[in-house]
Amino acid sequence: MDKLTIGDVPEMFEKVAEIFREKKEQLCEMDAAMGDGDLGLTMSKGYGALPGFLRETAVEGEIGKQLMKAGMMMQNEVPSTMGTLMSSGIMQAGKAFKGKTELVPADMATYVDAFAEGIQRRGKCALGDRTILDSVDAGARKAVALVESAPDATFADVMAAAVDGADEGVKATKDMIPKFGKAAVHAAKAKGVMDQGALAGYYMLLGLKNYFVS
Repeated sequence: MDKLTIGDVPEMFEKVAEIFREKKEQLCEMDAAMGDGDLGLTMSKGYGALPGFLRETAVEGEIGKQLMKAGMMMQNEVPSTMGTLMSSGIMQAGKAFKGKTELVPADMATYVDAFAEGIQRRGKCALGDRTILDSVDAGARKAVALVESAPDATFADVMAAAVDGADEGVKATKDMIPKFGKAAVHAAKAKGVMDQGALAGYYMLLGLKNYFVS
């Protein structure tokens, strides 16, 4: 595959939905120790609703507008903290793709970079705060660096770099102190444990990667 069209977008997000269905229990268990315990349910429900919505809106037109609408739909579907952050990432990517009717591999680096920007803007968080931003931003940095050094990188190459970076970001959260929400109250439990939100960010990128390698 050398181009991604608006008709391909639903299947790409189906892979993200699949991985959150698989990891639902794990994320809920992790979240129960540090938060509300519903992270897996939220991610499975939110991303599970996206493919069908995207298929309904996969008419000839802009991918940017399609993603903006999808992000707004997801925000209404799962109006939780993580649901809002994920939907904000999707909408920010939609803004970055304004006017685009197809994407090339380098655009996936833009997607991850814009996603991280959307998280940071909406969540008012910074790197090192032990949030989803720590994994997604690390993924963005690696994906962008790859595109800059290897302009002929494939979709799979770009997303593999993003996933590798996100994995490093998740592991780094083991040494971070949570500053937001209920996790901050349970900060003493955080030492040596990866952040569940950062892991959700990693799984989101892994789902996107799976589409291009399947």
